[in-house]
Amino acid sequence: MQFIEAYNLTGIIIGLITFLVIGIFHPLVVKGEYFFGVKCWWVFLLLGIGGMIAAILLRNVIASTSCGVFAFHPFGQSENSSNNENGSKKVGSQKGKIRIK
Repeated sequence: MQFIEAYNLTGIIIGLITFLVIGIFHPLVVKGEYFFGVKCWWVFLLLGIGGMIAAILLRNVIASTSCGVFAFHPFGQSENSSNNENGSKKVGSQKGKIRIK
């Protein structure tokens, strides 16, 4: 930890952890919603609540920030990966949706 503080690497480590969390969670959320639909949202909710509690309880800046990123990432992904009733993904703005099969 002293090495990280001495060379001011905290931001780089947090950025790397954020990149990894996004890279891991995006496929998990998309696959979960593809196979289980909205039924798996409660799992992501519980993971998010657990991550928020951990972020509050941890004193280490890197660990706390990582838990905060972990806590909020599934919430943003669930909106982006939602499918409509005929299985096509919505792309674009609200007015002109392009349907991709």
